[in-house]
Amino acid sequence: MSVERLEEVRETEEAGVAAAGDAVESQVAAAGLTYYPIAPGVRLNVRSGPATSYPIVKVLPEGTRVPIFCQTPGTSVSGPYGTTNVWDNIADSQFVSDAYVRTGSDGYIAPRCD
Repeated sequence: MSVERLEEVRETEEAGVAAAGDAVESQVAAAGLTYYPIAPGVRLNVRSGPATSYPIVKVLPEGTRVPIFCQTPGTSVSGPYGTTNVWDNIADSQFVSDAYVRTGSDGYIAPRCD
């Protein structure tokens, strides 16, 4: 789910017309967005896709907290929170390895990206 998609869901809810296919997105929008901390002392590369082969689009400074809109499998990465192939979508076309985000889980905590 992209940032634009979340905005569409909010607009749909405000208009009182929620489509059945937007059920998960509606729950996320209604519950508010949770931000997760990246590992302490880490400057985290944000990539344009869910793999280390994708270009770096920016670097997050230490102490950053990120939203997770959806998650998808990709390159396996080892980091402070283990080894995983789960990548977190934090904005439109922006992904970070879940191995660097403290979610409290070794698995998926958000819907899978389409």
